[in-house]
Amino acid sequence: MSWGPFEAIRGLRPAGVLPQVTPVRRLLPDVPTEADPYSAAQAALAPLAGSVRPGARIAVTAGSRGIHDLVTVVRAAVDWLRAAGAEPFVVPAMGSHGGATADGQREMLAGLGVTPESVGCPIEATMETVVLGHLEDGTPVHHDALAAAADGVLLINRVKPHTDFHGPVESGLGKILAIGLGNHQGAAALHAGGIPALGSAIESAAHLVVAAGKILGGLAIIENAYEKTASVELVVAEGIAGPAENALLQLAGSLMARLPFDTLDVLVVDEMGKDKSGTGMDTNVIGRCWVHGIPEFESPSIAAISVHRLSEASHGNASGLGLADVIPASMLDQLDLRTSYVNALTSGAGGARRSRMPMVLEDDAAAVLAAVTMSGRRDWSELRLARIADTLSPNELMVSPALLDEVAERFDLEITGTARDLTDATGSLTGWGEG
Repeated sequence: MSWGPFEAIRGLRPAGVLPQVTPVRRLLPDVPTEADPYSAAQAALAPLAGSVRPGARIAVTAGSRGIHDLVTVVRAAVDWLRAAGAEPFVVPAMGSHGGATADGQREMLAGLGVTPESVGCPIEATMETVVLGHLEDGTPVHHDALAAAADGVLLINRVKPHTDFHGPVESGLGKILAIGLGNHQGAAALHAGGIPALGSAIESAAHLVVAAGKILGGLAIIENAYEKTASVELVVAEGIAGPAENALLQLAGSLMARLPFDTLDVLVVDEMGKDKSGTGMDTNVIGRCWVHGIPEFESPSIAAISVHRLSEASHGNASGLGLADVIPASMLDQLDLRTSYVNALTSGAGGARRSRMPMVLEDDAAAVLAAVTMSGRRDWSELRLARIADTLSPNELMVSPALLDEVAERFDLEITGTARDLTDATGSLTGWGEG
């Protein structure tokens, strides 16, 4: 395998011996979990019974995130709409993802399990939009042409803290309406004003689209710290991007999973991707925003981050890769730079700056050694290193010996296995079941 210009790093290996790591689990008592998301979604839709006329074509949104029960909730909504006499169809609502092409977005949905067979209705996609109006500063508000031509639109999305900014409305129904259904042009237009202004732009754009009269409402999926569905709630059209959605955002924030350590020298992340977070790694988990004009997180504080794989569901989109400090050369073959850069440029200040290439080393072991070197920890016996599978799973970790004393003192942490090597003889990360 040729690494092109990165051939120069072949054989380059930082000195040092990595410490062994021990599996640890965070214990989270009383985590709310919805046992039957399908029935919960159908029950939540009951107040809309009088809003759906027989024969109406209803567009149902599906985005591009790793929502645990996305297929189940979309299928529940489709079945409910059909039982009400409507003719539902799914539209991708993901801005510029999928390379900003209709086929690319269908492919992304298929990668998330959303297919005509799994949700029980056609999937229709286009990049064409109509302009429904303009914000006070003249910014056009684009709306997916298929959704605009439908008789009604039902939004479905997870509500959670945003990775770029914080405000009354972050990731959720308002965002999928204003940016997701804005397709490439709409997403680019709203992001062009900069990230500090994005929250208010989303609110204003969402209200403008709701005022057009075709939004039935939205199913908000709230997930718990284990990334399972905690509840499915209906937000009526008038509550989208307003106090009703904000209340769900506050609930989602209180349930969100986070790393159990406030300070780390090194965080090893097995996999990043668009199915994990819009930024590949959730900034709320890694404590890095890196957007001009947005304050940085107070915690966690992580000196260096290595990332080792791009998820298949990302289809080469590594937007957010610049949040990492170092990667192995194997990731180079996974990157689709055009797809990544289209998404990053559409996001403006929130994407382009965070899509810079990290340092590239020969293999996983060399990448972690480089991250340790970057951390500034002189005595490696004191190295605070943790490994996670991805930022959706920060409750399952492997930690270095320097963290075990803290683990022993914490009632919410337990050791779940024996110490083992972080990497094997080939320089690859060891499996989670080894040891």
